[in-house]
Amino acid sequence: MPVHTLKIGYAAGQKQHKRTNSTTSKSSSQNSLDTANLPEPFPSPRILPLGKQHLPNVPPARYSNMVLNQAKVKSVLSGDSLVLASIDNPDRERILSLAYCTSPHLKKEGDEQFAFESRDALRKMVVGKHIQFQVLYTIPNTKREYGVVFLNDGRRLPEEMVKEGWIKLREDAGRKEDTEEALQQLDKLRLLEATARSEDLGLWQTSGGRINVQHDMGDAQSFLENWKGKALDGLVERVLSGDRMLVRLIVSPTEHIQVMTLVAGIRAPTTERVNPSNGQTQPAEEYGNEARRFVEERLLQRNVKVDVLGLSPQNQLVASVRHPRGSIAKFLLEAGLARCTDFHSTLLGPEMPVLREAEKVAQAAKRGVFKDHVAKVAASGGNLEAQVTRIFSADVIYVRNRAGVEKRINLSSIRGPRPSEASEAPFRDEAKEFLRKKLIGKHVRMSIDGSRPATGEYDAKEVATITLNDKNVGLLLVQEGWCSVIRHRRDDTDRAPNYDELLAAQETAKEEKKGMWSGKPAKAKQYTDASESLQKAKIQVATLQRQRKIPAIVDFVKGGSRFVVLIPRENLKLNFVLGGIRAPKSARGPNDKAEPFGQEAHDLATKRLTQRDVEIDVHNIDKVGGFIGALYVNKESFAKILVEEGFATVHAYSAEQSGNSAELLAAEKKAKEGRKGLWVDWDPSLDAPEEEEEAPQNGSNGEAPTVREKDYRDVIITNIDENGKMKIQIIGTGTSALETMMTQFKAFHMNSANGAGLPGPPKTGEYVAAKFSADGQWYRARVRSNDRTAKEAEVVYVDYGNSEKQPWSKLRPLSQPQFSPQKLRPQAVDAVLSLLQLPNNKEYLNDAVDYISHVTADKELVANVDFTAPEGTLHVTLYDHNTSQNLTDSLNAQIVEDGHAMVPTKLKGWERGFSDVLKALREKEADAKLKRLGMWEYGDLSED
Repeated sequence: MPVHTLKIGYAAGQKQHKRTNSTTSKSSSQNSLDTANLPEPFPSPRILPLGKQHLPNVPPARYSNMVLNQAKVKSVLSGDSLVLASIDNPDRERILSLAYCTSPHLKKEGDEQFAFESRDALRKMVVGKHIQFQVLYTIPNTKREYGVVFLNDGRRLPEEMVKEGWIKLREDAGRKEDTEEALQQLDKLRLLEATARSEDLGLWQTSGGRINVQHDMGDAQSFLENWKGKALDGLVERVLSGDRMLVRLIVSPTEHIQVMTLVAGIRAPTTERVNPSNGQTQPAEEYGNEARRFVEERLLQRNVKVDVLGLSPQNQLVASVRHPRGSIAKFLLEAGLARCTDFHSTLLGPEMPVLREAEKVAQAAKRGVFKDHVAKVAASGGNLEAQVTRIFSADVIYVRNRAGVEKRINLSSIRGPRPSEASEAPFRDEAKEFLRKKLIGKHVRMSIDGSRPATGEYDAKEVATITLNDKNVGLLLVQEGWCSVIRHRRDDTDRAPNYDELLAAQETAKEEKKGMWSGKPAKAKQYTDASESLQKAKIQVATLQRQRKIPAIVDFVKGGSRFVVLIPRENLKLNFVLGGIRAPKSARGPNDKAEPFGQEAHDLATKRLTQRDVEIDVHNIDKVGGFIGALYVNKESFAKILVEEGFATVHAYSAEQSGNSAELLAAEKKAKEGRKGLWVDWDPSLDAPEEEEEAPQNGSNGEAPTVREKDYRDVIITNIDENGKMKIQIIGTGTSALETMMTQFKAFHMNSANGAGLPGPPKTGEYVAAKFSADGQWYRARVRSNDRTAKEAEVVYVDYGNSEKQPWSKLRPLSQPQFSPQKLRPQAVDAVLSLLQLPNNKEYLNDAVDYISHVTADKELVANVDFTAPEGTLHVTLYDHNTSQNLTDSLNAQIVEDGHAMVPTKLKGWERGFSDVLKALREKEADAKLKRLGMWEYGDLSED
């Protein structure tokens, strides 16, 4: 028997057989050939229900002239019909029904009993396989072909299907057969059918075979809630395009759902299709038909796993479709027959990067839709380090590179709250402030992702990924809900490398209602301009003068020593001028001329202060409503920085009034010696005469009296011992650091895991942690002495100066580096009152100590450090902000005036330089004696 490759449409036996037929027979054969050459439509012609088929024109089978053909089974329509595709040209198809047999059919209005099982049995046998077949007969009016199929393993159809009971013989089978071969074939089929019937196989089972098929999801949202995140067994019924297919979801053996399914993560070109509204054929996009064929060859009528992910805007199912070798989306992308789509990124989560990599493979090989792909040129600059100098908005910053060049950078793929969107606009200031706190002044890593040249309407733009301490700043903004993710065009390659991660973070932020997704915008902070007028400045100055180290933000730099400052906790905006110095003016406009080093001073202030967190002390106001005072950045006076760099000079009078003249004069001296800035041409000889005039003269006893210097410091008296010696804290960097450390220190010791005691008896001088008996809080302490019998130690609290006895068992080691004295030196400093001698009498001494405690308790005072003893004890004159009106109106003088101390008669060398102060104190002492106050109640004790 000859074997021929299938030629679609040629009737069996009409080629290569020469017979002497009549002209009429030849004409009939030619008409049959022309009709058979027409392609069969998809799906196949409708098959009549079982029991209602009438085939009066069925011709007898002719075994003698049957040609053996080859084809590939594309799909099966039912248990008795196959769709065959040409091996050489897969687009050419024909339908072959199994001869003499019929099966139950699948119908939209309801499947016949065992229809799915019958079709599935045939599907598993033949779909996707190469087979040989013979056409036995063709129905003239429908051109439907009936035949037999030979499988590669030696089995035959319809015999195998009849044997398993999944199809049965037609009622009219063999009525017109007269050949020996046909009759033998029918006898064999009847015998197989009788056997299957007797064994209750397939269709002959007494129960079952009823499947409830739902042809849509019903309530799409309910369906998604039930199945999202789950993997369902499925069967691909039809492929419409590379990314769209009809899938039968097998939710249970008796419950099936047929739904249109979109393949997640990709978009394939459209295929050729007929527009139902006008009947016109719409041509396929390039590679559209190839993409459909690619999927058909691999998935059509194959078992798959369907991962339910979500719904499209049209409520169509979006899912990952997986055959045993993996996701079809990945293979489509690698073949260049689809592109990644961003809209499914959040549904796919960690699977999306796999698809991106598959797309890159196709792009690199220029396959399919990427045949004209041009690889993105790597941006110049690579991974750079830069310092953030200014925050323009939540998604735009300014950075300065190592060469000192400043540029504007847009954060890749994200967008801050838009002013045009009513739901986003109220969050603009909060989002910008969040980014400012994170980045301003910090050194970051910058990777350029793309750029856009300047045009007539837009400035040049660079987009970059910014990382701080290996944390992606753009991702952090999206996670906190302060930025949204830009939906890029398909061809836009200037995007963040972690784009899919950004999309996922945005969805999480929305679910958690963070930032601008909360729906509850905070009331925008409105700052009152305290410098708008002199009258407004006068209203605020008293409140600000009473505060120390006020947290503030430099909003704008006007010059080297003039700024616009925001005070968030007071909701104030004010013009702020540095006191005690004068900085040269910078040019305000292109036509203005700057004073020497004015621009340099302005640039330094801009670099160090713009949008930085600072602290300010307000001393006074000027004539136009500006506030004069000191500004500290990173706990360092910026006036001192300017003077040290030679960009400002000290204004002696205002520096004296501000109390920081010593610091500023020392900085100015350093700038002069370094010939910096304004002092580049400084002549030391010009300052010599003044220094000689101020040189101290020798006093008696060979000791040189010291000229009293102004060294004012803000202090708090933390302890006064029984002898009147004080412990003070100098308010500033140290006390601020102490507050921060004590918060951590207390939290550390509240943790039960850190409750271990000392490993052994403490040593004198050892630093420990001790719980103060008065408030039950832990503090740093130092062991002064040990009582080994009682197993207790006298400890001094090194940051406050007070002491008490504590059992060894209640002490803990101070071995943590973050709390060590090397990290932060003890803040309690020894001090005594200058030029005073307390009474020797115990009773009067106690009165004096009580008095000093009373006038200094819980107050921030100003101390002038008159002298520092070699062992570090400070000799101070104390002033109270509220009561001291001039330099002689001190607490020292008040103590003498009320009779609780006397002026020493034997003066040390440094005390002799205070003749004017001594004179005033002696006058007050004489007045106290006259009034019999305090220690003088029984007369002049000094006479004894």
